[in-house]
Amino acid sequence: MCIGIPGQICAIEGLQAKADVNGIRRDVDLTLVGMTDEHGQSRLGQWVLIHVGFAMSVIDENEARETLAALQNMFEVEPDVGALLYGEER
Repeated sequence: MCIGIPGQICAIEGLQAKADVNGIRRDVDLTLVGMTDEHGQSRLGQWVLIHVGFAMSVIDENEARETLAALQNMFEVEPDVGALLYGEER
C-alpha cells in the first residue's frame, strides 16, 4: 500500500522545499507540482501530499487536516503509522 502524508511548505529553495508534517520538517521535491501555482504565486504556505519525498499534488488545508486526523486515529491502533506522522526517529 502506498500512502501520502500532508505537509505544509515552510521553505523553498529552487525545486527543493521543507514541509512541516506535525512539527517535523521534511525535505520535499517540488518537481511534480512546481515552485509556483498557476497564478505565479509561491507554494510557500500551501499544503501538499507527500510520497517518498515528492510533493505529488497540492491539497487544501481542510483536506490536509482531515487526513492528518485520520492518520492520528490510525496511529492509535497501528503504531507503525507513527513513522509517517512523526518521522523515523519515533
